[in-house]
Amino acid sequence: MFHMKDRGRVGGSVLIVMLVAGWAEAQRLRSSARPPAANVIVPQSRAFAFGRNGAVRITDMTAGVVILEQMATTTMDISLHNPGRSRQQAELVMPVPDGAVVRGFTFQGAGSEPTAQVLPKDEAKRTYDAIVAKVRDPALLEFTGYNLIRSSVFPVPPRGTQKVRLTYEHLLGADGDRIDYVLPRSENLAYSVPWTISVKIKSKRPISTVYSPSHALETKRLGANAVSVRIAPHAKTEPGAFQLSYLLERQGVTASLLAYPDPTVGGGYFLLLAGLPARPTATAPVIKREVTLVLDRSGSMNGEKLEQVRQAALQVLAGLDEGEAFNVFVYNEAVDAFAGRPVIKTADSIKAARAYLKGVNARGGTNIHDALLEALRQAPVPGTLPIVLFLTDGLPTMGQTSEAAIRNVAIKANPHHRRVFTFGVGVDVNTPLLERIANETRATATFVLPKEDVEVKVAQVFKRLSGPVLADTNLHVVNAYGAPALGRTRDLIPAKLPDLFEGDQLVLTGQYIGTEPLSFKLSGDYLGQQRTFRFTFGLDKATTRNAFVPRLWASRKIGVLVDAIRQHGADWSVDPRRAKAGTDPRTRELVTEVVSLSKQFGILTEYTAFLAREGTDLSRRDEVLAKAGRNFVHRAMRTRSGLGSVNQSTNNVILMNQAQTNRFNAYWDQNMNRVSVTTVQQVNDLAFYRRGNQWIDSRIIDRPTQAGPRKVVRFGSQEFRELAARLASSGRQGSISLRGDILMVVDGQTILVKGPAGR
Repeated sequence: MFHMKDRGRVGGSVLIVMLVAGWAEAQRLRSSARPPAANVIVPQSRAFAFGRNGAVRITDMTAGVVILEQMATTTMDISLHNPGRSRQQAELVMPVPDGAVVRGFTFQGAGSEPTAQVLPKDEAKRTYDAIVAKVRDPALLEFTGYNLIRSSVFPVPPRGTQKVRLTYEHLLGADGDRIDYVLPRSENLAYSVPWTISVKIKSKRPISTVYSPSHALETKRLGANAVSVRIAPHAKTEPGAFQLSYLLERQGVTASLLAYPDPTVGGGYFLLLAGLPARPTATAPVIKREVTLVLDRSGSMNGEKLEQVRQAALQVLAGLDEGEAFNVFVYNEAVDAFAGRPVIKTADSIKAARAYLKGVNARGGTNIHDALLEALRQAPVPGTLPIVLFLTDGLPTMGQTSEAAIRNVAIKANPHHRRVFTFGVGVDVNTPLLERIANETRATATFVLPKEDVEVKVAQVFKRLSGPVLADTNLHVVNAYGAPALGRTRDLIPAKLPDLFEGDQLVLTGQYIGTEPLSFKLSGDYLGQQRTFRFTFGLDKATTRNAFVPRLWASRKIGVLVDAIRQHGADWSVDPRRAKAGTDPRTRELVTEVVSLSKQFGILTEYTAFLAREGTDLSRRDEVLAKAGRNFVHRAMRTRSGLGSVNQSTNNVILMNQAQTNRFNAYWDQNMNRVSVTTVQQVNDLAFYRRGNQWIDSRIIDRPTQAGPRKVVRFGSQEFRELAARLASSGRQGSISLRGDILMVVDGQTILVKGPAGR
């Protein structure tokens, strides 16, 4: 029992604690509710100016990330420039993932002691709303749902630069053997500040592979347990959140699955990511290679090209390991072989090959058919992975010159399943033919443009073919008993899996049916022994936030369809009438599907870029298909060689192997100039087409223009805020961050979101 004074003392203590807590809460609320400074810097979006002295600009962004056992420390270096004549006040507002904790905040120059605090989602939302309302710009709405770091006010000197550094850390989520990291950034195509991003990963378990669905990476392995990656130079201005995943190694092949639910396809889309061991053990068996070089020595190869080819061949032979095998074929109108069958690399065989290559000269025509046939039918060295490096600089002029007949050699006359890596030197090559030969044999096609070095291009490909780990790869979808699971997947791309070499990763996309877990059986020659790896993945974590999954599948599917249309062009010389769009039902069906996927996903090619043009009425279906059909006939089917054919093959190789999203819809035109499309915006898992001051949802872009919305929602209204919250619940809040009016579908209803006046 307490005495009266004891009760008072205890009560007083409680009162003091309550007062302190109340004061702290008030301070926190006052801090989060304070009006923004004259300049609010949102590094992942842009700088917002409220004063009259001009805006402070973001000139450069550098992000350094260190991941140690799932704990990520992100350091952001932000360069700001004040073009005005007077000092400007600024503060930092930065959306961050859940659980982020500030570890450091500094800036150059004089000023009060800098501070930065993490605001939880509800306070972050109030801050976002306040900025959006004040500048009447919905841009920040795409970060609704994120926590927020807000800094103290700091000065930026007149006509000067201010460097700001902020460091935060957070624990990364894991899904089985996969660890995911996300750096939130704007998806808006107008965002052009270059970002330099580097990531160092260290783990107690070996790291199998590192993958980004958002940006191309340059990867350097520092050991079995450490990897360093950085964003590729050409991707520095690519918008969108920076996403990175890495797999921790298990015994042999490691795999993980990312899924996106879509009831319209009966289940959804998936991306299967698989990686190899970081470093095979020294005692592990290896797969030896048998490399056959097939070199064009026709008259057009005379001079520098032939010398580059000769040096490339010598470099390949030098790069073979002890015990591996090789052969060399040279061809013009006839085919000559260094040996009757591949020989094992020895000092004597290499010496003889050098002498043989030294005596090769260029003259005569080009007999591609017989050269390919002879290389494929030679008896292989048992226990090796048979690889052909096939090089030509011209069209077939001797022997069998039919494109279809030569293509069929790779399909029907390859008894030993040799991989044929093709190289087209110059632009006078049949690019669809070289593509198909490579695709049919689990290989790739490479094109060497004029003034490019043949030796360098061949060396780059051969370097990637070092250390075969998994060959003759096959994938099966099975049930719990290991039997084929009928009807669980469709449209797997690539349909024929490639061989996997040291450092390779497998990125497979497809559609899944149903909601039960998916089980895969991956088998092949693993380091010289037949092995089978089994994986089972639940689909309960499928989320619309994995928007890149269906988009990558659609890109690859379009590439497959375009390739099929281009291959129909091989029939042109046999019967030109069959190749005419509108009379050939095969071509017409393929064109229709390409247009449908392009419209739905906002993924455009040189053949369908007209869909994004202002004057194109997509509700006129027959006219749209006719226009696309003409593009495919004149470009994809009739253009078999020249620079205008090389660009198509380059684009299609990228499409069929798409591993990162292409938000700018960038492609190479027929003059090999880089082209981007900015009137289509991919946002979250949706796509919008620009028409005047209005963005139109791809799901309704082909409706007649007179079809009006069921509802109008005005920027800044209570209904607008409720809409933003509803979209954020499914990760689609970015769809109303576009500038202008937005006509879109929400919960099956067409609504018009009226943007701020003057925007």
